[in-house]
Amino acid sequence: MRALPRPSPLDRDILRLAVPSLGALIAEPVFVLTDTAMVGHLGAESLAGLAVASTVLQTVIGLLIFLAYATTPIVARRLGAGDRRGALSAGIDGVWLALALGLVLLAAMLPASPLIVELFGVEPTVAAAALDYLEIAWWGIPGMLLVLAATGVLRGLQDARTPLVVAAAGFAANIALNAVLIYGVSLGIAGSALGTVIAQWGMAAVLVVIVVRTAAANGAGLRPGMTGIRAAARAGSWLFVRTVSLRVALVATVVVAAGLGTEELAATQIWFALYSLLALALDALAIAGQALIGHGLGASDVPRVHAITRRLVGWGVAVGAALMVPLLAATPLLALAMTGDPAVRALVPLAVVTLAVGLPLAGLVFVLDGVLIGAGDGRYLAVTGILNLLAYLAVLGLAIGMLGAGLAGLFLSFMIGYLAARAATLGWRARGERWIVTGSG
Repeated sequence: MRALPRPSPLDRDILRLAVPSLGALIAEPVFVLTDTAMVGHLGAESLAGLAVASTVLQTVIGLLIFLAYATTPIVARRLGAGDRRGALSAGIDGVWLALALGLVLLAAMLPASPLIVELFGVEPTVAAAALDYLEIAWWGIPGMLLVLAATGVLRGLQDARTPLVVAAAGFAANIALNAVLIYGVSLGIAGSALGTVIAQWGMAAVLVVIVVRTAAANGAGLRPGMTGIRAAARAGSWLFVRTVSLRVALVATVVVAAGLGTEELAATQIWFALYSLLALALDALAIAGQALIGHGLGASDVPRVHAITRRLVGWGVAVGAALMVPLLAATPLLALAMTGDPAVRALVPLAVVTLAVGLPLAGLVFVLDGVLIGAGDGRYLAVTGILNLLAYLAVLGLAIGMLGAGLAGLFLSFMIGYLAARAATLGWRARGERWIVTGSG
């Protein structure tokens, strides 16, 4: 891909949404990164336990990311078509759906935690740490899903600043709470989980109040509407399948790392935390794409939709390349900050370098994914997501099983093999016209 083109009038619209979205979007990965840094100084067993627990939690949250990703384009389309009241009604239905799903997940996953941890096949001390974290962290899931849904509503309304402010406050509270609970009260890894749960519910309360007040001020009903909930569930069902493929790829990565050893699994947790932070930072551009593409299609402005797509591709690749430099430069600091275990610390440079080389490709993938989500092209994303997963598993099996490439092969299989497959399928679709469907939807 060529370098970012000359300045465009579209840049203001993109940056108006992308820059504030960055803070809100990376709230959960920042929680994970903060937990990783603080728990990392409790020992390799605690850090490896966090790797298992956070993989499970991120998988659950990731599977339900459609609460934001489906809500944003639905609200944006109706707003673009001039129906602000209808946009907010759809948003309220999405919030109710998030609450219901959160409560069901809490009831189902809390008693299942021991079995879930056992499936990873880790050492008893690592399993105990993972279970300590999970049994507390599940209580924050309904709050985090409410955050996703409310954030999706505000993004669809072209407001990315409010989620940024709330995310920043939540991040600050999470750091303070974790420091007190892990070290001050000596709760260890359980304190990390408790601090995150409190921060998640605080963010949820603020965002839901803002959405409810905005809806009431515009005459939108606050009761759940089954028609709207079914529409949100239908729009999200294909995105759910697409997200399942993404999460299976990440879980497979962690499972393979667990088979390589405790130190390798701990290093993978650091890689995973950094990847979550940087990849979702790139996804801030995709969030802008979701809102702008949905609004443009709602307004039936196809030339603008094409122009936004081209511009986002340039931004995605350029930002991905730009992030490589500070990440590589920070390698020694990251090794010191993320763990006190010498064996794990020695693996951090490998994790950072293999992550950095794939960032430009990740930028391309994330923006194209956001464009097609904004267009409501969920079915294509679901089908190709499964195909991309199969390709990744084949590459992973070759690199680890047949070639014995170890941790480097594991990371490169994901950052190059998997992302390249996604870039090919997304790029092919974006070059055509079948994803262009105008109107309020």
